[in-house]
Amino acid sequence: LHTGCIPPIVHRDIKTTNILLDQNFQAKLADFGLSRSFPTGNETHVSTVVAGTPGYLDPEYYRTNWLTEKSDIYSFGIVLLEIITNQPIIQQSREKPHIVEWVSFMIRKGDIRNIMDPNLHQNYDIGSVWKATEIAMSCVSPSSIGRPNMSRVANDLKECLISENSRTGESRDMESKSMEFSMGIYTEVIPKAR
Repeated sequence: LHTGCIPPIVHRDIKTTNILLDQNFQAKLADFGLSRSFPTGNETHVSTVVAGTPGYLDPEYYRTNWLTEKSDIYSFGIVLLEIITNQPIIQQSREKPHIVEWVSFMIRKGDIRNIMDPNLHQNYDIGSVWKATEIAMSCVSPSSIGRPNMSRVANDLKECLISENSRTGESRDMESKSMEFSMGIYTEVIPKAR
């Protein structure tokens, strides 16, 4: 949406219920009712009335009414945290009710195992889950400047998946199927997750 469409499109309502899976478990984004196209050129944002789903809404966009592609990145980061933790976005019974606050708190404690979806029964590569969590947390940076672009997020998640597949012995062809698009961006070497 951000780089493959002319003009670029910002969805404004990325959330788990708007990500559908087809019979091959390929993700399809739905509900473009709030989407906005971006003028091509040097514009970094569009001023617009805030719209989206509470909990997924970029706090910077909410504060400034400035919509950027990084607003979608924030929402996608929330989706990643939901997937990683299998927790609701807001849970009043937690010490830190919002998922971003809770995961940040747990990371500061170094407690990745209690962040992870308990249904995984700790059957995962700890380096991959740290990296996936770090990717999600970079997406939900309070400032849009601190958030990666979607191409970077996709490449980093692909690295996590490759690492996990090599651990489990799966031989998926990662250059096809779900990652059929070429990113064409520079990827710097990132230190291994904790």
